[in-house]
Amino acid sequence: MERASSGAAALARNYRGGMDPVVGSTPKVVKSEQQWRERLDQDEYAVLRQGATEAPYSGDYVEEKTQGVYECRACGAELFRSGTKFESHCGWPSFWDPSDSEAVLLREDRSHGMVRVEVLCASCHSHLGHVFEGEGYPTPTDQRYCINSIALRLEPDENA
Repeated sequence: MERASSGAAALARNYRGGMDPVVGSTPKVVKSEQQWRERLDQDEYAVLRQGATEAPYSGDYVEEKTQGVYECRACGAELFRSGTKFESHCGWPSFWDPSDSEAVLLREDRSHGMVRVEVLCASCHSHLGHVFEGEGYPTPTDQRYCINSIALRLEPDENA
């Protein structure tokens, strides 16, 4: 499935001006910023490497029902499975748990005058979105991993 570009203008209003390095963790996939720019298109780079947020309801996977594995668009690491995806009506794909406890890193994000928990790919330290908890969703974890569609690539389950 090809995604429609959300456009740099849609990302710019949520752009926070870059990301701080992750402290205490070394990524498995290491590339220079130039290599990331060559691998990712402008919108992908803005979200994954600079911490921007795509506009709500603009991503390919918000309403996606296909069974499969959601991978990091930057490095291909497995992040989430469709069995943990749920409808939160927030405008971004939502999952109640990563596919493996070591698939993602969490860190405090104090951007935009808020305190949130940022979700990063553990393999390449790319920005994926944020996780929220205690919102009352009827999920096993009461967590909502709110992930930018543009940060993901869905590998459909061939047996589904």
